[in-house]
Order: sequence, then structure tokens, then C-alpha cells
Amino acid sequence: MIQSKTIGWNFDNSYARLPDIFFKKTEPTPVASPELVVFNSSLAESLGLDADKLKWGEEAGVLSGNVIPDGALPISQAYAGHQFGQFTMLGDGRAVLIGEQTTPSGKRYDIQLKGAGRTPFSRRGDGRASLGPMLREYIISEAMHGLHIPTNRSLSVMGSGQSVLRETELPGAILTRVASSHLRIGTFEYAAQWGSEEDLVTLADYAINRHYPELKDSNNKYLELFEKVMERQALLIANWQLVGFIHGVMNTDNMTISGETIDYGPCAFMDEYNPKTVFSSIDVQGRYAYQNQPPIAQWNLARFAESLLPLFHEDQDRAVEIAQEALAKFEKLFYTHWLTGMRQKLGMHNAEEQDKPLIEDFLSILEKHEADFTNSFRALTLEKPEETPMYGSTEFTHWYEQWQARLERQEESKDSSLLLMKKSNPAVIPRNHRVEEALEAAVENEDYQVMNSLLQVLSNPYAYSPEQEEYAVMPEESCGPYRTYCGT
Repeated sequence: MIQSKTIGWNFDNSYARLPDIFFKKTEPTPVASPELVVFNSSLAESLGLDADKLKWGEEAGVLSGNVIPDGALPISQAYAGHQFGQFTMLGDGRAVLIGEQTTPSGKRYDIQLKGAGRTPFSRRGDGRASLGPMLREYIISEAMHGLHIPTNRSLSVMGSGQSVLRETELPGAILTRVASSHLRIGTFEYAAQWGSEEDLVTLADYAINRHYPELKDSNNKYLELFEKVMERQALLIANWQLVGFIHGVMNTDNMTISGETIDYGPCAFMDEYNPKTVFSSIDVQGRYAYQNQPPIAQWNLARFAESLLPLFHEDQDRAVEIAQEALAKFEKLFYTHWLTGMRQKLGMHNAEEQDKPLIEDFLSILEKHEADFTNSFRALTLEKPEETPMYGSTEFTHWYEQWQARLERQEESKDSSLLLMKKSNPAVIPRNHRVEEALEAAVENEDYQVMNSLLQVLSNPYAYSPEQEEYAVMPEESCGPYRTYCGT
């Protein structure tokens, strides 16, 4: 065992103090020749860890699962989920939670190894992960952090020195994931389906204590827990929509109680604006298309409410009424966050009744002209509308005049509006072709410079620096639509 004082580990294991139904003790499976391929020094330091010591020697074995640090208690978590609408038993099939790190500031974070080997919840898989998908999660999760969107973080990716068999042999890897917790809507579905009402109460109290302690003494704390989660999810999905992010697999086991984005499998960012955009190879019906993310979030929250019904009221009919009344607020919550964000993207400091049609007209123009979502807002921010494909069209000219007149009616100066737009419109996103370029260089050639350069650019997407300009360039025409895969 490594003594925690040597590198700053300060573990607690509160989840492991829940009833046994919620987890199984699980040791990571050691790997043959672990090798650190990417490491997040700034995140390590914010966790209270000695980054230099963690990267090298025996201490680095923690990141591969070969070494269990003092104070850790590795477990795999049980949960269920509606996957593409179908309910099933799940659980951590290739992830091991080694413990909860308490930072010097008193914050608590799960430290999880993804790709750490088989667990009691493994289904037909080997519990391992391949290098490409783990690097993808590292890139996209850190990009989301740079965009100020709630997300789990990535501390490291370790090569395992072993191959994993998918359609072909691929290099294996372990991702160290950092999250406020891994409590999911699916965790509550699991408790409601297979636990007792006492187990459900225990889980709900745990979620409140960990994420919403202000509710502990409330007379109606379980309903308020639902409302808090709903509020955070409404804000999260609005943030996704505002940057063109498509999660790709919005199953209930991928919706967190903390309101963080989790599970970066078949995710991607939209280039040209099309509300029907789908990237995931397995989403053949378009269930999780860009335009469907808000209603799917509400659908998932309905499953959360169903799980909590016994805690809302002892009379089931009344409990259902309470849940329906609460859930009905989601659409307005989401729309308020989305509209506020869109106003900011267009430099609007105040609200006017005609903002909604003005915004919708702009999006319709983007769709008609197959314009890039991110770069169109970037062009307006830089006062270069001529760099958009709709420039010169009658509809865009008319819209642009209306927009300028709208900005002139507010008290704030034009410079103030442009500054607001710069803070709200990223100059760069993790373009799909750039992500693929980085992954190919890393996986095929063991060249991590391409990825490191991309990560550097994405760390501050609102900088509008000269270095970011080449990363804002659209890809050349491809022979077909971009597709992503879940990586399992």
C-alpha cells in the first residue's frame, strides 16, 4: 500500500457505507505494463495531489489499478437504467470506484478507474477499455470544462500494455475519471425496483447530504431533491444546446443527480446547424438527436420521479399528481436558460418580447444555408458577417438589420454587447475532424503532440487567440456523415 501522505490522497468511502445492495467490493485487475500517456497536472493539484510524484514510479500504479492507495476501498456500483427506452439492470461493468478524494478546500470527488477489468456487474464484456475511446473522453470532458459546462473530469489515461479484442485487437487503456459523484437517475431506478423503501430513503438522504445539504432539514426534502435535480438538468441541457453538443446516449444511467455531464461515448459537436443531427452509430431512430435532447431529459426525469413516488406521498395517486405538477415545470426551466443563453450569444443584455422569433429566425437561416453553428456566432462576434454562407441573402440581410436595431435599443454600448458575445460564443470547439486527427496520431503512431496541442487550444475556448484560428476551420467535404461509436 502507498501511504496517502506521500502524494496527498485523502480518501473517504461514504458510498461504501450505504446498504450492500448498492455496490460490490471490487479490486481492479492489474495490468502487465502500465504506461502513462496523458496526465492532467492542474486537476491533480486542485485535488490536493502531488502531480510530479503521481506521474512517476510506484505512485503512478494507482492510475492503472495496480496499486491501491492507503484509505481507498475499491467498489463497483449497482444501478439500472432505461437504455433507448428499455429498462434493464446495469452496474459498473468495467469501472471501479477506488474512493472519494477530499480536497484541501473540503470538496469531495469520486476517483474512478474506467477500464479496470471485470466486475460483478460485467455482462458479456471483458471489463477493459481501448485507448481511443478513453482518449476521446479525456479530450471532450476537458473541452466541456473549458466551456464552463458541468462535467466529470479526466485525470489521466494509462496504457495497459495489453490488447483488448473488439472487432480487431486494440491497445488497452485505463481512464481515471473524477466526478462530484456517480449517482445517477438509474441508481434510483435500481433502488425502486430491487431495494426496499428503506433503501430508497437511505439513497435519497445520501444524495441530499452529498449534493444538496441545504435540503436536509426541509419538511418536503424528497420533492425538493427532485426539483433541484430537474433545475440542474434543465441548465445542463440548455448549455449543451447552446454550444451544439450532442451527447449521443442519454440513457437514464447517464443522467447524474449532480447535474454533471457524464459518459462521453458516441458524443460529438455539431458543425453545420441541423436540429436532426445524430452522430451515434447505434441511434438509428434518432432518439437522441440534437433537437430531442430537451424532451428526452424530461422523459428521463419522469423516470426519476417514478422512482421517488413512495417518498412524495403515502397515497400513490396523490404522489403521481405531485410528480406531474413538478415535472411540468421542466419545459419552462429549460427554455428560460436556453433563451437567456441565446440572448447572450447575440449580445442582448436585457429581454424583449420579440427576442424569441428573432432568435428562431436566425437559426432557421443557419439551417437553410447549412451554416456552421459555432462559426456563425463567432463571425457575428468578430463583426465579420461576410464570413458566413448566408451573407448577402435577402433573409439574412433583413435579419441582420433587425438584430442591429434590437441592440441599439438597449442601454449598454456596442462594445459591451460584443464583450458579452465573446464570453458566450466559443472561438473553438473540439471539431470532430480535429478529435479524430488527434486520436489517430495517438493510437496509430503513439504521437501525443497533436492531442496535447488540441487540449491546449480547448482549455480556454473563449480566448479568441491567434493560435485558435486554425482550429476554427471547417473540415473539407467528406464522403458521408460523421459517425461515433460507444467504445464498449
